[in-house]
Amino acid sequence: MGLTIQEIRNNINNARYLYYRTRTQKFAVGAFNIDNQETLIAVARAAQKMRSPVLVEVSNGEAKAIGLDNIRDMVNNYKSEYGIEMYLNLDHGPTVEDCKKAIDAGFEFIHIDISQARHDATDEEIISKTKEVVEYAKFTGALVESELHYFGGSSNFHDEAINYDEVKKTFSTPEGAKVFVDATGVDTFAAAIGNLHGKYSVPKILDLNLLTSIRQSIDCAISLHGGSGTPLHYFEDAAKIGVSKININSDMRYVFRTTLEKVLADNPNEYAIVKLMPKIYTEVQAVVEEKINAFGSAGKVFI
Repeated sequence: MGLTIQEIRNNINNARYLYYRTRTQKFAVGAFNIDNQETLIAVARAAQKMRSPVLVEVSNGEAKAIGLDNIRDMVNNYKSEYGIEMYLNLDHGPTVEDCKKAIDAGFEFIHIDISQARHDATDEEIISKTKEVVEYAKFTGALVESELHYFGGSSNFHDEAINYDEVKKTFSTPEGAKVFVDATGVDTFAAAIGNLHGKYSVPKILDLNLLTSIRQSIDCAISLHGGSGTPLHYFEDAAKIGVSKININSDMRYVFRTTLEKVLADNPNEYAIVKLMPKIYTEVQAVVEEKINAFGSAGKVFI
């Protein structure tokens, strides 16, 4: 059952208050990608146990596979059942139309990412399409996130080393961030400071001095994508500097898959799927709890 427009706007007002709290109380909220109902349950249980606000998010693949309205209903149901502060984000929306559909479905947060869908998109096209989503979002008040340039990686496990000489070419700059935010009116700027999508065999290195300069150059919220595989102390420092949202995906996927493989190997004659899931819930939940502690959002729930 869908939400009324007033319910959607009330949820978004609460989401905006969450962002205000992240800035004034110096914590970041985790945005945890869900692939299925099992990962949603793990996030909900972690949020309840830690008394932490959370975002759950879906990228284009999950949105198409499950359906935006179905995802919205699932999040509503678990939010109510667990009594938690939970919001829904469209992650890396590839087109304006995809973002509009998520806004219509009542998503509180919208990430329009033209540059990831099309690496050769021009600055002018990215700004124009981002502005179109910002304008459309005014009907519900949904918070819009974007960035000017694609930054690398993918939500998978990578064996290769990180070539930081190449990565630095995609870093955000304070000047570029300000120009983009002023031109588009986004609520959240996705900063690139060494964060990469995916989990790597070596730890990531974030440029916190650059992050500080970006924070000083813009007034809107800042997000960090590609949080998986990052040493936890970077998250603690980033939250103090003024990052509001940190995305986690690959760490959860890696634990889900490796735990599932072990459970299947240990239970070769079990075919009731529901009996195979408890260990997976527990292990994915542990990943979420670890991040919540590092982000400083434990105990920051407002319901």
